[in-house]
Amino acid sequence: MIARLTAATQQELLTFDDPSGCISQGVPERMLMHVANCVNEAVTQIPDVCQITSPQGLASDTDLGTIGWRNGGQARLIEQIPLRLGVFDRATAVIPLDLEVFYNGMLVIRDPAVVNALIGVHRTSWASGDDPTDRDPQKIPPHLAPILACMYEGLSDQTAAARLRLSPRTYTRRVSELLALLGTASRFQAGATAAHRGWI
Repeated sequence: MIARLTAATQQELLTFDDPSGCISQGVPERMLMHVANCVNEAVTQIPDVCQITSPQGLASDTDLGTIGWRNGGQARLIEQIPLRLGVFDRATAVIPLDLEVFYNGMLVIRDPAVVNALIGVHRTSWASGDDPTDRDPQKIPPHLAPILACMYEGLSDQTAAARLRLSPRTYTRRVSELLALLGTASRFQAGATAAHRGWI
């Protein structure tokens, strides 16, 4: 369905996309690669492709290649996308039934009022987002530096979250973002990699 909508799009594609969510929910690799191919093809065919992702999604994209801005599209980074979304020529929108992974089913929306509301959410997030090309890959993102410091001290998640005045869920999400950014699967490996980069 998304491939057909993308192929029929002539002017603009707006998305919220975070491939890290697909990885954590066990979406098959062949499906992820199919999505990557669709996105990259869209960038070559559609004049305006505007994608919004999270830092964690950007880190996961290193292997997946799904974020089309690398091939000429436009992108912004926000801390966490509110849902996964595609809006095609401001006429049709698709969202996952669970708001996270299209693989679990999707809703196709053509009602102009609902489509316009989703465009508004995208526009607001775009205006507040960061340009990914402005990020220095040699430096730790400022919002993750305190997370790394707490991990280095060996604090429990609960203690660290309280110290940083974050909810446990936000702290855990940022730990996952840091691990993805460092390309590691464990906190011990993250510490070693961060030390090698001179972050601690």
